[in-house]
Amino acid sequence: MGAFEGSDKTGERSKGRVVCVGLGPGDPELLTLRAHRLVSKARIVAYFRKKGRPGLARRMVEGMLAPGVEELAMEYPVTTEIPFEDPAYNGTLAPFYAEWAGRLKARAEAGEEVVVLCEGDPFLYGSFMHLQARLPAEMVEVVPGVTGMSGCWTASGQPIAWGDDVLTVMPATLSEAEMAQRIAHSDALVVMKIGRNLPRLRRALTAAGRLEAAWLVERGTMEGQRIRRMTEIPEDEEAPYFAILLLHGQGRRP
Repeated sequence: MGAFEGSDKTGERSKGRVVCVGLGPGDPELLTLRAHRLVSKARIVAYFRKKGRPGLARRMVEGMLAPGVEELAMEYPVTTEIPFEDPAYNGTLAPFYAEWAGRLKARAEAGEEVVVLCEGDPFLYGSFMHLQARLPAEMVEVVPGVTGMSGCWTASGQPIAWGDDVLTVMPATLSEAEMAQRIAHSDALVVMKIGRNLPRLRRALTAAGRLEAAWLVERGTMEGQRIRRMTEIPEDEEAPYFAILLLHGQGRRP
């Protein structure tokens, strides 16, 4: 994927692009060299955030941005206020993504480069995918990042998969019945999008007979990181947004 060629006011072809940079799981030292180079040289950076909050992606690059950089804060109209399964959720977010895709496209067509910051890897449950789907393919470049889940299973101090283990990655937004089925039939498991779904996930783990083997990693690789067995967590406790559950595979070992 290369630069997008548009037209400037003189009629000559100009080059601009939208570059989404994966920032990794949270620790700024886990940025790739390419990500660091793009972020530190950016003249325009855009990032998602909850209204009234600084945004994790922006906090991760504190001290890296060049003087005078233009910042575009893309503030979600909703986050957890509307249940994910409610049609109103997509109905509210779709115009938001369409608006920002249009704004970024206009900047690229004017010959500018916009660097969009994204936690983890942009193509693993990343919000940028909703912008990419609305932008010309030739205008977009995506820089992969260390995933949040790999940061979390490394923080746990145990390999996530051995030998012939099959690794399953699932969101905790699924129904309890479907989660229980996938848990029961997975060798190794990563569960994302937990938050207020933690009590439901606990019940699914219990139904699958695997509660005692489960670990919850909160804010993996970030300040305030905490790693606990699920059996140590109160039943009515919710998880922070950046939390991942792990079931380590026990397959063929040396």
